[in-house]
Amino acid sequence: MSEAIPPGTRFVALPSPFPFKRGGALHGARMACETWGELNAARDNAVLIFTGLSPNAHAASNAGNHEPGWWEAMLGPGKPIDTDRWFVVCVNALGSCKGSTGAASINPATGQPYRLDFPDLSIEDGARAAHHVVQSLGIERLACVIGNSMGGMTALAFLLLHPGAARTHINVSGSAQALPFSIAIRSLQREAIRLDPNWNQGLYDEHAYPENGMRIARKLGVVTYRSAMEWDGRFGRVRLDSECREDDPFGQEFEVERYLEGHARRFVRSFDPNCYLYLGRSMDWFDVAEYGNGDVLRGLANIKLERALAIGVHTDILFPLQQQEQVADGLRAGGADSEFLPLPSPQGHDAFLVDIDRFGPAIAGFLAKI
Repeated sequence: MSEAIPPGTRFVALPSPFPFKRGGALHGARMACETWGELNAARDNAVLIFTGLSPNAHAASNAGNHEPGWWEAMLGPGKPIDTDRWFVVCVNALGSCKGSTGAASINPATGQPYRLDFPDLSIEDGARAAHHVVQSLGIERLACVIGNSMGGMTALAFLLLHPGAARTHINVSGSAQALPFSIAIRSLQREAIRLDPNWNQGLYDEHAYPENGMRIARKLGVVTYRSAMEWDGRFGRVRLDSECREDDPFGQEFEVERYLEGHARRFVRSFDPNCYLYLGRSMDWFDVAEYGNGDVLRGLANIKLERALAIGVHTDILFPLQQQEQVADGLRAGGADSEFLPLPSPQGHDAFLVDIDRFGPAIAGFLAKI
């Protein structure tokens, strides 16, 4: 598929060549971003947001795009991330198909999409690219770096690779390394895509597209993004009306099956399969222990901050709560005034997107103290 870039997206050219951690380099690459608020005269009120795997840079409505963003309730004038005070920058992840250079982008050497010629992507590559965006905006030191989910990993890489680049950090349902369960899920997602005959070693097009593989991959993801408690409360064992059931002895029979199918079908053509493969694998590879002689806490302690907050929820099975506690403990060992905040949301991993009544006050309270 082609890239899906929202209106109002800004672009920052990366140095060319832009080398990758695991080898290879990009030429003529770019990062996509959006901004809100005004940078003050001292240039010390900037907040950087790293997203999860699939969002674009459009976190909230702004002058360039009035459509609601993926974190609309969190970001804006008078909201928890108050753009009357903060100059906020949100970057689209390197390797995505939402504006930053990724496997769906045109390779200038061939005039065709990179596809599997895209270099092996790491979380650290995205962190370095985002640092270049920050510098291009004339910001020497950020007031805060906020990272959600995969973005929590990227934020930690950013802070490790660029000491002194930020005063504070909020890690939202993120982690310092991928655990076996999340690696297993993403491995199955990648396998579903690669086993679709239409994937064709990454050489698909709009007419021969690995739709079934992407459907299954997305369903696997969605199941882990929410909690068993929410699935039960939302759908129970409600069955479909007879006229809504498929004419198939093993077809959809329950309301939850129809929900997953509808969600998956809305996603499959909005995100490039090759980009999905690259980004998922980058999460599996990331491990802060590489920066601490094999010890995660030692690696985290190498990050020097004034304050930090790690937030998670009890019902998150993809980035379980002990991972946010580990982040808080490691940053505290590095000298930060670091807090761990477990929240009782029933929403699972996606709570930071939908349970703003819980996450909003926590983030607003932290930002009010810096």
